[in-house]
Amino acid sequence: MFIAAAVVALAWVLWLLSTQTLPLQGQIDWVPSLGIDFAWRIDGLSALMLLMITGVGVAVFVYAGGYLDGHPQQTRLYVLLIVFMLAMIGCVTADNLVVLFVFWELTSLTSFLLVGFNHTELSSRKSAQQAFLVTGTGGLALLAGLLLLGHVMGSYSLSTLIERIPYEEATPALTTALVLILVGAFTKSAQFPFHFWLPNAMSAPTPVSAYLHSATMVKLGVYLLARLDPAFGEWDLWEIALKSAGSITAAWGMALALRERDLKRILAWSTVATLGTLVVLIGLRGEGATVAVGALLLAHALYKAPLFFVAGNIDHGTGTRVIDRLGGLRNSMPFTAAAALLAGMSMAGMPLSFGYIVKDVILEVKSADDVFAFARAANTVFGAIAVAVAGVAAVRVFWRHPGTNETPEAHEGGPALVLPPLILASLGIVLGLFPFYADDLLALAAVAMTPGTQATVISLSLEIGPSLGSLAVTLLIGAAVYFLWDPLHRLFETVGRRVGSIGMASQYERLVAAIPTLAARSTRKLQHGRLPGYMALTALTVSLGLLGALGPALLTLPGPPPGEWSWGIAGSVTLIALGSAAATLLRERLPLLLASGLVGYGSAALFLFSGAPDLAFTQFTVETVFVVVVAAVLLKLKRLGRPMSLDEPPWRPGAALVSAAFATLVTALLLLTLAAPFDASLSEFFAERSVPEAFGRNVVNVILVDFRALDTLGEIAVVALSFLAALPLLRSLRGAPAAAQEGRR
Repeated sequence: MFIAAAVVALAWVLWLLSTQTLPLQGQIDWVPSLGIDFAWRIDGLSALMLLMITGVGVAVFVYAGGYLDGHPQQTRLYVLLIVFMLAMIGCVTADNLVVLFVFWELTSLTSFLLVGFNHTELSSRKSAQQAFLVTGTGGLALLAGLLLLGHVMGSYSLSTLIERIPYEEATPALTTALVLILVGAFTKSAQFPFHFWLPNAMSAPTPVSAYLHSATMVKLGVYLLARLDPAFGEWDLWEIALKSAGSITAAWGMALALRERDLKRILAWSTVATLGTLVVLIGLRGEGATVAVGALLLAHALYKAPLFFVAGNIDHGTGTRVIDRLGGLRNSMPFTAAAALLAGMSMAGMPLSFGYIVKDVILEVKSADDVFAFARAANTVFGAIAVAVAGVAAVRVFWRHPGTNETPEAHEGGPALVLPPLILASLGIVLGLFPFYADDLLALAAVAMTPGTQATVISLSLEIGPSLGSLAVTLLIGAAVYFLWDPLHRLFETVGRRVGSIGMASQYERLVAAIPTLAARSTRKLQHGRLPGYMALTALTVSLGLLGALGPALLTLPGPPPGEWSWGIAGSVTLIALGSAAATLLRERLPLLLASGLVGYGSAALFLFSGAPDLAFTQFTVETVFVVVVAAVLLKLKRLGRPMSLDEPPWRPGAALVSAAFATLVTALLLLTLAAPFDASLSEFFAERSVPEAFGRNVVNVILVDFRALDTLGEIAVVALSFLAALPLLRSLRGAPAAAQEGRR
């Protein structure tokens, strides 16, 4: 059933590509009051991503059936994969920023559950937690950036924003939105300094690694950058950020691949490097860069997913992924060896593979762009290490003896394990021989990523000559790295141990470890059990918030608005002032309670003389009940011999300063509010509809029990639940005198 659902999704994408004219778009009202529509748009870039999501998805679903055959949680994995696929489809087709973010976060949530699939293992739980914290934090930054972008531009339509932003100036608000969006995209696609989470996520089952970390989730950030490139492509900040982060990520990923002995982690670090290369290509302004981005997206999915499948087959057939213990597997696992060889050819950029054509396009793009010589040399080195990684995955473990007699027994998997990698890897070779099959799709994707209406398209063709020299150099260096893999591994391992303490993974561990310590310290400082301290902290926090919100407006405060004055209002204000002054000077609890009661009664009188008798009656009632109940408690405590005087001095300068600041800022806020024009639309709305719709003439009651009935119900429920929670305590207090009397007997 689950495999059939994935096949249906793939068939739908193929039907779109073969029968429909792109772009396709539409929308459905979702939250009209907030201007949020469930809008979608499918253009060339979306179609390319959809093809990878569903095509690789079908292979993953078939592979999962064999990999987890008989596993009691196989159905749970399929359900999570289906939800994840739908979330990815929603992301790449969304044309509304809010809708995009909803699906974006759904991919983070489902990836957390997928990475932590083996939740009984500590390593899986920690890896899932790390991936979720990093991508989730980036998601919060992305949310802030998208909302700010939509607010500044006055639209949340992605296609509209892409059209309008190139004509806008780089204001501070737009720049801030861009930086926040970059943070969100970088965390999702494991760009430096957020690169460390992806290799650690390899604790997930192989179907998850092959799907999330080759063709879907990690490319979601790349997709967002490519989607926004027509909008921000001419900004210097955009170009510098993408080239810098992508270059560092590519270099760091290839270097860290040499440190690993686990085949899946080696492939994961090479994926990080490829993601960095994609980000650099998006940042290039050379002609045809968009074609290179689309071609590399497709090529990487066609060779990296099979290689992850290969790593899973090796683990499934031998019980290990450590390359030191693997070798000569071609005899016991011939079909897996063939799939590894085909995928490795494409990854290494060998002739007759799609990877060779893609590297030719990338070389042409970087030659056209103003890329300095060092960067080109570094690109050659990175390509050479990619050749070495392909050699380790496709040659070393299958065709080379490990040098030890302690090799595990190996066996080939069933058709569900060998057909998916063979088919995907073979597609990489077919497109290498007949690249024109991908021309139209990549051209459409390039148009979607190119500013303006015209795209410069580099035709994909099988030409051995132009790239042969570069390929020869890359292969020679790659062969050297392959044969020197073990010495280089020892070197990088030694260096890594020395600098690992300052790496981002170590910083993350320190940050996570510091959270409980910080929580304990803040709890001891803030949760001290003293109500005056809580009130002072609350008042101080609100004061700082008001100060930040009002800002320069405090320098030009308006005067109090004109209004009717009466002796009743003057007496009420005087009563409030006397009660407040007495409360600051008295130390006995009962007189202090009565003085504070004057503030409540003065407020009730003020409401009465201001024309709100119902509110005044409520205030009188509440204040009376409060004073009577608390006074009874205080008298009971006095009979029990409890002290009736406060421990604190009657005058505390710090508390007085906080109170004065709070009162001043609240007064300033009130003056600014009263100076603003009064909008009577809401009052008129309730006045006009109270009788015909709610059948009530008391507008206040109608609002409480009709227009905001659910709020009132919630408040009643809170009071009722509080009473139920306090009921056992009240019962115990009622039984306490009887128990005490029994004890005296």
